[in-house]
Amino acid sequence: MPSLIDIRRRIRSVKNMQQITKAMKMVSAAKLRRAQGRAIGSRPYAKMMNRVLSHVAAAAASLDDLSELPLLAVREEKKIQLVIVSSDTGLAGAFNANLLRMAHRFITERPQAEIQVEAIGRKGRDYSRRNRIPMTGEHTGIVDKPAYDQASAIARSLIERYEKAETDALYLAVNEFKSAMAPNLVLRRILPIELPESAEQRDYIFEEPPKDLLSRLLPLYVELQIFRALLESNTAYNAARMTAMDAASSNARDMIDTLTLNMNRARQASITSQIIEIVSGAAAAV
Repeated sequence: MPSLIDIRRRIRSVKNMQQITKAMKMVSAAKLRRAQGRAIGSRPYAKMMNRVLSHVAAAAASLDDLSELPLLAVREEKKIQLVIVSSDTGLAGAFNANLLRMAHRFITERPQAEIQVEAIGRKGRDYSRRNRIPMTGEHTGIVDKPAYDQASAIARSLIERYEKAETDALYLAVNEFKSAMAPNLVLRRILPIELPESAEQRDYIFEEPPKDLLSRLLPLYVELQIFRALLESNTAYNAARMTAMDAASSNARDMIDTLTLNMNRARQASITSQIIEIVSGAAAAV
């Protein structure tokens, strides 16, 4: 059994670690509140964008041939672009592990396709390097504080590659915020864009041809998808980290209780041993 000094030292070390995990939980909770507001606030805008796209597409389909728009061109998926939105840091449970496992399964299920990764976040970049997966770009330090300008720049480069037929499809792998307990793993296709069908027919008066308007809206739609992915991933990461730090603090508390019990047992055994020595010495003197 370890000595009393060793057990006390271990208890002191665990208490110091518990203070750190509690502080990290509070920081993640504060970040989560801000990030959750931005992520939830972007959802109505995305719904409105889908609605506008559906109405404009319905108007353009009746007047023009939409097959000429490059972002709607459907090709055989021989060259695939995969965007992985991970985090820059860990200590968030299985947040990155589950995401990268999903991305790895996506890649292994398509052995005939040439897959390239656009890594957003340090964990996704390290995964691609470790597995020697070709990367078209890497972006670190932007997930913690998502900005639309950064998302727009990434989206424009992806759109340019698709318009030049350097890729046949664009997929996005991300953790979306579902609740504070668990994120929602999402893998969806961004390009080519599938225009939503309009459930209601309305007559609009367009200041420019619907086809031209649609050609301007489609790149904005891709930019919005990338920006929303950054917002959702940041929110889900802070929620996962808050949960992980809460579990770590709870585990530290249980460990302190166990070590305290062991310390009391060791101290009792030491006292009992000393009493036995005293009584034995007194009996020998008599």
